[in-house]
Formats: sequence, structure tokens, C-alpha cells
Amino acid sequence: MGSTREDGWLVRERAPSMSNERAQFIQLTYMHLAGAILAFIGLEYVLLNVINPEPILRLMYGNGMMGMLLLVVAFMAVSYIAQMWARSETSQAVQYLGLGLYVVAEAIIIMPILFVATTFPQAGGYAIVYQAGILTLAVFAGLTLTVFMTGKDFSFLAPILSIGFLLGLGVIIAGICFGFTLGLFFSFAMVALLAGSILYETSQLMLHYRTTQYVAAALGLFASIATMFWYILRILMILQGNRE
Repeated sequence: MGSTREDGWLVRERAPSMSNERAQFIQLTYMHLAGAILAFIGLEYVLLNVINPEPILRLMYGNGMMGMLLLVVAFMAVSYIAQMWARSETSQAVQYLGLGLYVVAEAIIIMPILFVATTFPQAGGYAIVYQAGILTLAVFAGLTLTVFMTGKDFSFLAPILSIGFLLGLGVIIAGICFGFTLGLFFSFAMVALLAGSILYETSQLMLHYRTTQYVAAALGLFASIATMFWYILRILMILQGNRE
């Protein structure tokens, strides 16, 4: 990269292709994110309306505490494999396989709460699911605009998020083992933690991801959005139950 003199000032030449490449990468990331969200919605529709969800629910939750622990461990293992595949440098097909695997895993793990919400009127019905979806997308849009308008690097959140998610996982496992219910405070805390994750992931795609990693970037954002949707839906259902 050279430099030129212009009006008495030394002006360093810039590579316009870099900014264009980054813009194209961001566009591809959000296109893949939109595709993942639409695929998730389609899978949930199939799980809830086309096939009978009750056998899946019995398989997931019919074996008591040990079954629920195995479900959590299985989801963590699948999530790890999916993210590893999405970051693969060997094949783009493997990257898409990782994204697809994660979308399927999220659809299965979120299906039970959607089944309860849409089956039992006292839980809120489809209206409360739509409210949760709108709130989730509104929060995501606000956080995304914050990062792009400020240009701030939220990489400093990485250790805070790691510790927070480990603590949250510990509380979930303790709740399964000792039979206590995770209340509103825990759900609000997880929403706040996931908001931080969206800030972090968005700043990473804007500043740090390689421009070939749009599948991995889309998966990172989708993971935070889907999990936030679960907790927002849970909060609304608890509040709906308290009003009854």
C-alpha cells in the first residue's frame, strides 16, 4: 500500500475493496441468519402441526431427572459439533451442515415450551408466542443498531459472557437435580446475558470475523436470538400465569 501527496498533505492510499468486502460479508451473514430463522419457524410448524409431538416430548422428558440431564448434555454436545463444523476451513458444505444441525437442535429443544404455550389457553396461546417473537426481534434490532451506530468493539464482554453462561448452566443443572423452579429473576438475567452476547457477536462480525466466516457468524447470532426467544417466551408465560 503506497501513499500520494494531495493538496500539500500526505494521503495514504486505502484499499476500497476491503470495505466493500466487509460490507458484502455482513450482508451475507444477515441473509444466512434470516434463512436460519425461517428454517427454524418451518421446523417448529412441522413439529407442532404436521407430526404428533407427544412421542418426542415423552422421549425428551419422560425419563425423569436423568433424562433431562442427558438432554442438556446432548444439546451441549450437538451445539459444540455444529459450531465446530460452521467454523470449518475445509469445506463450505461442512459449514452449512453445522448451521443446519444447530437449527434442528434449537427447534427440538424449544418445541416443548411452544407446545405448552399453544396447547393450553391459560399459557397464552399463539398470541403470546407472537409477542415473544416480536419482542425478541425488537431487542435484537436495537442491539444491532447500537453496535453499528457506535462502532464500539464489545470484545471485552467475552470473559463476562463465558462466566455468566457457565453460572447459568450450573443453575439449570442444579434446578434439574434438586427440583427447584427457575423463576423470573433467572429468566431476566439470562435475557440480559444474551443481550450482551448479541452485542459481542455483532461487533465481532463488524470488526473481527474473517470475511469467509459468514456461516459461523450467522450461527453465533442465531444461537443468541433463539435462546433469547425461549427466555422471553418463558417470562411472558409466567406473567400470564400470575394474572390468572
